[in-house]
Amino acid sequence: MIGFMIKPITFWMNYQQIKSDMSDVFIFIGVWIDTIVCWVMSSKEIKENKYYSPQHRGGIEYQIGITHKNISEFDIYIVEPHELGKMITKKGKRR
Repeated sequence: MIGFMIKPITFWMNYQQIKSDMSDVFIFIGVWIDTIVCWVMSSKEIKENKYYSPQHRGGIEYQIGITHKNISEFDIYIVEPHELGKMITKKGKRR
């Protein structure tokens, strides 16, 4: 969905200190000079994501890296800003 919106550049957004058991829903925001993207993921979707990996604190904190190589795999989590409230409620109820 956003692959065509972003010029072919190299980037790495590393969302850190994720404690997936501490929240029902997570919102990640990516900002470029001409694009803002919001991704909404449930804690279950976070835990099952192949880019979810332990951080340096012995497995109590995790991270997800979104890069120019894998960003299209996150398209299913994109939410328009005016739909954030509805999606947060929807994903929070799925637990």
